[in-house]
Amino acid sequence: MLSSKELQRYSRQMILPQVGEEGQEKLAAARVIIIGLGGLGSPAALYLAAAGIGELHLVDGDHIDLSNLQRQVLYKTNHQGKSKAQVAAQQLTAANPNIRIYAHPQMADETWLRDHVAQVDLVLDCTDNLKIRYLINRTCHEIGRPVVMASAQGFSGQLISFDFSKNKNPCYACLFPPQQQEDIHNCSTMGVIGPILGVVGSVQALEALKILLGLPASSLGQLYLIEGETLAMRTLKLNKSENCPVCSA
Repeated sequence: MLSSKELQRYSRQMILPQVGEEGQEKLAAARVIIIGLGGLGSPAALYLAAAGIGELHLVDGDHIDLSNLQRQVLYKTNHQGKSKAQVAAQQLTAANPNIRIYAHPQMADETWLRDHVAQVDLVLDCTDNLKIRYLINRTCHEIGRPVVMASAQGFSGQLISFDFSKNKNPCYACLFPPQQQEDIHNCSTMGVIGPILGVVGSVQALEALKILLGLPASSLGQLYLIEGETLAMRTLKLNKSENCPVCSA
């Protein structure tokens, strides 16, 4: 049952027929893990907290550096040297004190993922670490949790999501086979324009909300390629690979 203050806070999205009071109660009951509190995780976390997701788990082992502030909009100059997960939790609690927010100041290794993914309804992969991304993909597939994945560099971004509650769905390893991947470049080596991270991270939050509300999510099994220089968007339909080491094993 939503309180009078919650009805007022979320009134603009509850007006939408796709949400309503029933949808808002779904969001209030939802539990979400956000892995990576950098350029993608910052806007995604802000919008999910503002939307009233009942429980957010924020996972990141890094500390805030001056070079982060050009794009990681959760943090301020006086936060340098502090834990990203802990500062993010403080910032989001200030934005919406009515939800439960837990900081996990560590990297999401296999043990941590197996212990925590089963306790939530959805995972957002906002990391730029390819090894962790494959671990997230495998763990969500094995446990049967939906995941929204994204990445960005330069002026470009990518986004795709998977609903692993359906066994026939493809996975991230179908799209990018682990044996064919080398170490990927990230913001530290290739650079990135800040707003593209805001665009892609916001779309991650949007797709997460749609999945939690039971609405059709266009990114399910479909890779979105977002080009910031031309404002073009392309899509690539993903098929399940018979040789996938995760979903065809």
